[in-house]
Amino acid sequence: MLATLLMGTFHFNPTTTLFLSHNNFKFPPVPFSGKLYPSDHRRRRMSRRKAAGERSRKVPELRKPTETVAEDIEDLFGDAEIKRIRDSLLGWYALNRRELPWREPEEDKEKRAYRVWVSEVMLQQTRVQTVVQYFDRWMNKWPTIRHLADASLEEVNEMWAGLGYYRRARFLLEGAKMIVAEGCPFPKTVSSLQQYPGIGKYTAGAVASIAFKEVVPVVDGNVVRVISRLKAISANPKDSATVKRFWELATQLVDPLNPGDFNQALMELGATVCTPSSPSCCSCPVSDQCSALSVSRHDSSVSVTDYPVKVVKVKQRHDFSAACVVEILGEKEICDGHLADSKFLLVKRPDEGLLAGLWEFPSVLLNGEADLGDRKEAIDEFLNEHVGEFVHVFSHIRLKIYVELLTLRLKGGIDLFRKQEKESLPWKCVDSKVLSSLGLTSSVKKVYTMVEKFKQQKPSNNSVPAKKRNRIS
Repeated sequence: MLATLLMGTFHFNPTTTLFLSHNNFKFPPVPFSGKLYPSDHRRRRMSRRKAAGERSRKVPELRKPTETVAEDIEDLFGDAEIKRIRDSLLGWYALNRRELPWREPEEDKEKRAYRVWVSEVMLQQTRVQTVVQYFDRWMNKWPTIRHLADASLEEVNEMWAGLGYYRRARFLLEGAKMIVAEGCPFPKTVSSLQQYPGIGKYTAGAVASIAFKEVVPVVDGNVVRVISRLKAISANPKDSATVKRFWELATQLVDPLNPGDFNQALMELGATVCTPSSPSCCSCPVSDQCSALSVSRHDSSVSVTDYPVKVVKVKQRHDFSAACVVEILGEKEICDGHLADSKFLLVKRPDEGLLAGLWEFPSVLLNGEADLGDRKEAIDEFLNEHVGEFVHVFSHIRLKIYVELLTLRLKGGIDLFRKQEKESLPWKCVDSKVLSSLGLTSSVKKVYTMVEKFKQQKPSNNSVPAKKRNRIS
């Protein structure tokens, strides 16, 4: 390709799409990988935004998992861009950070690490407003990791009740017991933290950067959203190649002097400003560096909320269960005509699987949506079997007896002939007053509430009618 120098202008062969002059600087609508002089940096950035705008007319199209993400994410962040993002975010965070209990100053780094660890685990899949109350109660009961290590799983589950995803609580307890049993200081690095149950790359990064200032990134949903918009990334955010690139970009951005504050600032921005459906771009400290915002200004068919690309959620499986609430009334309560202090039977779920180790009312899984008759039949099959019948003759009475076997199947099994600690028994009877305050899952509480309302709506005859019998003599 020949070029002729004329009046300070480079003229290239007409077949090329690249044309440069002293007052005109254009690029074809594809990523440009060549190097420019520093004075041309801003022009390059503007042209990249324009190119992103042209591509975005087709986004957000979800790329196939087999497609490379490298062509969608044009470049890593430039040095000048990184500095502006760091300075802007840290300055904004210093003025706008929310006052949260796990952010309170703590001179003891190990105590700080413990508090960050607990808060980050609680914040997974749970709103901040909900977590604050649970966090305060947790710290009042177990202020240090050594206090937590002395707790039982049942105590931890009761404290966790209502937060959901109970495996998180079990992992916290197991991790605390392991750390204390080893007699070592609280692990300080990402690699050492990831050796404990339930601590993945994100949680390890949060604890290590916030408590111990290790220069490592964190990538959660908020960070993915912010980076997706900064770089106008239209690749599938769940694809492994895209996830890897998010970590690379976050690694570039993390501030070496204040890694903890920067990571919290990035997450805080996603939680309060760069929100999923209603981002406040006018108050965003990094709006000047936001490619998604730039694209949306040049193309009305594209919105900032198009990033990250929405992924179709996996369809929920539908299961059906019949809960069998067993209420036990003492003879005194029946005779007196009131049901005060009645007891309810609870059984413990298996140690593995859904809601592992938690208490519930006895239940039976159904094959599908079932009417009342089918449910009764399923419960009868689950609890009751007809054994047979026989006739017993007294001197003046012929008594026919029907034998029914009532079997309560306890998930996880039970050995009644072996002495067991009270905590290890897979069943227990609890007072109705205790039940209302016991740490149970939300679904079990709903079952109990329905039963109480049902009993209140029944006729006010609490006594149990008994058939008059002739005394056998």
